[in-house]
Amino acid sequence: MTSSTAEKLISAIRTIPDYPKPGVQFRDITTLLGNANAFATAVEGLAQPFIGTGIDKIAGIEARGFILGGAVAHRLCAGFVPIRKKGKLPHDIVRVAYSLEYGLDEMEMHRDGVKPGEKVILIDDLIATGGTAEAAVKLLGQIGADIVAACFVIDLPDLGGRSKLEALGVPVRTLIAFEGE
Repeated sequence: MTSSTAEKLISAIRTIPDYPKPGVQFRDITTLLGNANAFATAVEGLAQPFIGTGIDKIAGIEARGFILGGAVAHRLCAGFVPIRKKGKLPHDIVRVAYSLEYGLDEMEMHRDGVKPGEKVILIDDLIATGGTAEAAVKLLGQIGADIVAACFVIDLPDLGGRSKLEALGVPVRTLIAFEGE
């Protein structure tokens, strides 16, 4: 990605200081999503390396991963699979528990959402500590998905999420990074 493209994405993202707690710089992509040019640039940046590679499914993490993942799935002519918080899916599901800052949570997907061996890309807006993305990788692994990559618009490298996924053998692609929290 060129520096001017990265600058375009960075300038389209609103930073909210001290949210959700003091000292955190919240990177709000709703402004990027509302900017047609920046949104198209982000979708193309996420999809481009995988055009023509036979990706079967895009798995999007609730909630912003749904928006980005659906657009990337369309661009790659792939199916879309939602990975949701516990209790939101109506059919036969697989589930994985993961740690939060103050406890545990669970995420789910439909058991038949991905067939064993299908080539899948995991999509979300941001990788921070990597807990949610790591859980999603484990969930996809339970059903035998071939996880080609995990892709994010934003990386917060100081929080170490990327290395968690790479330690699981999943290549990580990000479009931009913000140093610090």
